[in-house]
Amino acid sequence: MITIKNEKEIKKMREACRIVALAHEEIKKAIKVGITTMEINDIAERVFIENGANASCKGYPHGSRNPFPAAACISVNDEVIHGIPSNRVLKDGDLVSVDLVADKDGFFGDATRSYVVGRGSQNAYRLVEVAEESFFEGIKMATVGNRISDISHAIQMTVERAGFSVVKEYQGHGIGTKMHEEPGVPNYGKPGRGARLEAGMTLAIEPMINEGKSGIIEQPDGWTVITADGKLSAHYENTVLITNSEAEVLTIL
Repeated sequence: MITIKNEKEIKKMREACRIVALAHEEIKKAIKVGITTMEINDIAERVFIENGANASCKGYPHGSRNPFPAAACISVNDEVIHGIPSNRVLKDGDLVSVDLVADKDGFFGDATRSYVVGRGSQNAYRLVEVAEESFFEGIKMATVGNRISDISHAIQMTVERAGFSVVKEYQGHGIGTKMHEEPGVPNYGKPGRGARLEAGMTLAIEPMINEGKSGIIEQPDGWTVITADGKLSAHYENTVLITNSEAEVLTIL
């Protein structure tokens, strides 16, 4: 069921999203050659704790045999999503994506940023740029009366015009009192399909795009997903509020 948030609920979502954005700002300042992915994870967790929020990814899904073990999903180079932080040291030219989810007072915020560490390839920089660009092209379509796939189509067209490919097995989602709510928000598809957008809907819109082909492989750890051809992947995400005018991005300060 798709939930429409009232003003009180939106206020709580704004706070969870603000905390996620704060953590990303701290990480952006800290990412450099020589830092480990676990050190990045620890920055996020510290910001969450200092602001009274929970690291939603840690222990998710609760009660499973293989819950996610860290506060942040950190994916490097050919890792698409759900990379597990470790003592891995970032090197010059690495492409790293940091996916953060926090919850506070029963509401969630979710955002991802991708970075090129040090001096990377021209294609790495372009991939990161297009992931972000496709998000903003997508939310131009996130207006009352449009449908979910209008967002999806705009993302896909932006990515493919740039010569990259969209990951199809994973998608964005509704968000609110749960990390993942209805509706799903694919990053590809024909326009004019899916749920009609209404004011008060909150969506996590998240293009995941590959340098090469769209194929992916799930790793034995049960979390990490990599590109099938070993080429780079980038990920950009924000939590968005549908309003009676243009969509409002909640996870940018």
